[in-house]
Amino acid sequence: MKAARKSESHRELKARAARIAATLARLYPEARISLDFASPWQCLVATVLSAQCTDERVNKVTPELFRRIPDVSAMAAAPLDEIERLIVTTGFFRQKAKALRGAARAILEKFGGEVPSTMEELLTLRGVGRKTANVLLGHVFGQPGLVVDTHVSRVAFRLGLTDQKDAGAIELDLRKILPEREWTPFSMRLILHGRRVCIARRPRCENCALLPDCPRVGVNVAIRRPEQ
Repeated sequence: MKAARKSESHRELKARAARIAATLARLYPEARISLDFASPWQCLVATVLSAQCTDERVNKVTPELFRRIPDVSAMAAAPLDEIERLIVTTGFFRQKAKALRGAARAILEKFGGEVPSTMEELLTLRGVGRKTANVLLGHVFGQPGLVVDTHVSRVAFRLGLTDQKDAGAIELDLRKILPEREWTPFSMRLILHGRRVCIARRPRCENCALLPDCPRVGVNVAIRRPEQ
């Protein structure tokens, strides 16, 4: 993969990324985060809970969580065992409970009870990394936010848009070849494509609309082409 990228100029890479973005836009015009939320705080909570957990599971947990612990103030005052009990099925519930209560307390103490709207401030909150911050920027605050999850990492690597494995480095690579206006929709569409077509173990390459711009096409289609 690294050799393939080195033979492609930055201009060519940007042009290919633009074609990929256009194809994804046709495939998934309304792509957005699949977590349910009604406020910046709820978005933060749901995204923290989604770590190592499916969005479907999170969406089953958050209605009762938000009914019992409805806002930042309530979360800051809630006993850890109550938070843990409400989120236990999302996995890593002890760490997540501490993160949510810690973030809530920091929001009250440092930001007047309002979820901050900049990357720098969001990253000061317990449990909030760049993925969660970018979700909030792109889906709540209307700012460019390029979300890198496992699907984005995998598909971007397969497409030769990055040769990195670290999420932060992948984000930086994608930001260099995509205009800011594409950051949020592109990442959401890449997530959907990773879930539906470019899946982890057996990518459905023979049904992929991105084949003309995929440097792995020869290898993948040879593996996945149905026998005649």
